[in-house]
Amino acid sequence: MTHVLLLGGTSEASALARALNQAGIAAVFSYAGATRAPLAQPLPTRCGGFGGVAGLVQFIRAQGITHVVDATHPFAAQMSRHACLACAETGAALLALERAPWQPQPGDCWYEVADMAAAAAALPAAPSRVFLAVGRKQLDAFAVQPQHHYLLRLVDAPGALPLLQASVVLGRGPFSAEDDWALLRQHRIEWVVAKNAGGEATRGKLDAARALGLPVVMVQRPALPARASVQSVAQVLDWLGQGGPGHGPGDAGGPASPPAVASAASATPADPA
Repeated sequence: MTHVLLLGGTSEASALARALNQAGIAAVFSYAGATRAPLAQPLPTRCGGFGGVAGLVQFIRAQGITHVVDATHPFAAQMSRHACLACAETGAALLALERAPWQPQPGDCWYEVADMAAAAAALPAAPSRVFLAVGRKQLDAFAVQPQHHYLLRLVDAPGALPLLQASVVLGRGPFSAEDDWALLRQHRIEWVVAKNAGGEATRGKLDAARALGLPVVMVQRPALPARASVQSVAQVLDWLGQGGPGHGPGDAGGPASPPAVASAASATPADPA
């Protein structure tokens, strides 16, 4: 019988959870535990890490998991790598539900960089007001540029910050372009730093930056091992054997070769920033 482990933390993962529940497919939803009050899901839910690859292997075997869907954030590289290794060891089928990355549009002024250190280095020497839309865990990289005033948008109130000058607003996406335009104007933002997460929930800041003529430092996604991937909930259901008449929740049976593309790169509840 099909039993799915859904590695979540994105709006796409929540949409898939609803679809699996409606289809009557046995599944467990897993949160990394990065936020204090994650959105409730219509599936049995666990929070927190597995304890590395070995812990994930143990969980897959103990729960009789036949299929793993990686719908984590595109920058959750460690979890995605662990899923690849654990599925290879256990024989569970693996599929990534990925978002297409954002692409620059006419009128954008992007500086594309490889990582957070490069993003910090790309900021100007002169003191500036920066919307730092990279999440709580990535702030340390910007401590080397203490002359800037940083605006942070986070899901949860942070503790001590590594930044000398920072303002915090709390919010959970989706965020509209109009709201982000107002936010950037209110805080007199001159630069935007963002991770190329893709999707619609947080792209409003890019539309707002374009409208205001602001430069954007865009951090590219980390490289991941090659794996099968799709970009829609419907494609995941097809992979699980739910795409047409006569397919029941148990018909997929076990590990299978998905009708998906191979990807070498990754595509809370709705993502912050």
